[in-house]
Amino acid sequence: MRLRIDLVRPVPDTALGLLMCLAPVSVAGDIAFVTCQNSDELSVIDLERAAEVDRIALPGQPAGVAVGAAGDVFTVSPGSKTIRRLSTQSHEVLAETQLDGGPTGIALDPPHGRLFVSDWYNARLWVLGSETLEVLGEVPTGAAPAGIAISDDGRFVASADKDADQVSVFDATTFEPLRQITVGTRPFGLNFAPDGLLFVGNVGSNDVSVLDVATGKTRATIPVGERPYGVGFAAGRAFVTDQYANTVSVIDLETLTREATIGVGEYPEGIDVTLDGQSVVVANWFDNSVSVIDPNGLSVLNTINTCDGPRAFGRFLLGGGNQ
Repeated sequence: MRLRIDLVRPVPDTALGLLMCLAPVSVAGDIAFVTCQNSDELSVIDLERAAEVDRIALPGQPAGVAVGAAGDVFTVSPGSKTIRRLSTQSHEVLAETQLDGGPTGIALDPPHGRLFVSDWYNARLWVLGSETLEVLGEVPTGAAPAGIAISDDGRFVASADKDADQVSVFDATTFEPLRQITVGTRPFGLNFAPDGLLFVGNVGSNDVSVLDVATGKTRATIPVGERPYGVGFAAGRAFVTDQYANTVSVIDLETLTREATIGVGEYPEGIDVTLDGQSVVVANWFDNSVSVIDPNGLSVLNTINTCDGPRAFGRFLLGGGNQ
């Protein structure tokens, strides 16, 4: 299964496939772990050096990713239905499991030692132990859940239920279903803002729903570029990847209006923010690159090559501000 359902891009014959193996990098500062679905690899990028420093073989068309501050990176390979835990230091696989369904999105809950994985085919979230990846339970959602987000205060887990045009909200401790909130058409990626509001990218209606999950109320619906996918936060703003527009939409968190757009690579998808909040990193699926954005000046600082087909669907920065 591919996360993108309605468009298939041929895998280019590129010399990048001949890249020699590099030694694992000593992790210091912001390191990006970018899942590359076309080439079955994980691209390791040192943002300070603005360079790719390793590629890790990762079979099964990896797309979903969650990096933990404790030194692990978790990936989802929908093609093989495999979840893996890798060391951010040695890059070796520490644990893996296969799930019977359509694993898609992933989110890490470090305080409880748990991992949430969405099942695209069976309308549920799996709850896994983050150490061994054993299945601890299941939580029902709406149809075709994709992205998963956990609130910064640890109270809520939310899933974007794409084919139900809704977001499901759960108690993060007890897994009790709390509410289902109608949003725009075909929600896919979502993320909690620093103030606790939930931003949801609706790829079918080209807008972002801003939700108060505690009350179930919609605070705003904000038009953005075509096919909004992922959301990150920095400098008092939300940054939304617009897949078809090849842009990032910038939303002012006070006024909840779009204030600017930034041109990036072709078909931007995953997005994350560095710990210091000074860089927004965007994975460009069709360009085999990541764009590094200055969230204050609203300009692209750097473009760094990756392996083929970078998706980075989730939190992919070690030391990232969203952890």
